[in-house]
Amino acid sequence: MNRPTLLILSATALLLAQAAQAAAKPCDELKAEIAAKLDEKGVKNYEIAAVENDKVGEAKVIGSCDGGTKKLTYLRK
Repeated sequence: MNRPTLLILSATALLLAQAAQAAAKPCDELKAEIAAKLDEKGVKNYEIAAVENDKVGEAKVIGSCDGGTKKLTYLRK
């Protein structure tokens, strides 16, 4: 294999591994990370909830967790 092809394959593998790791993240961990970012930006009066995929309702989906079995939703209060 030539060098550019190997580099492209390595980069693709790295991106796929990161995507798989993010999808498997526990809901509490992801929820805390997102809440910290919102707090840093000064966002107030919001609620982040982990809900079953079919129970999202009118809330905005901001992430997926527990291996894709749940969605994190965001609601302004």
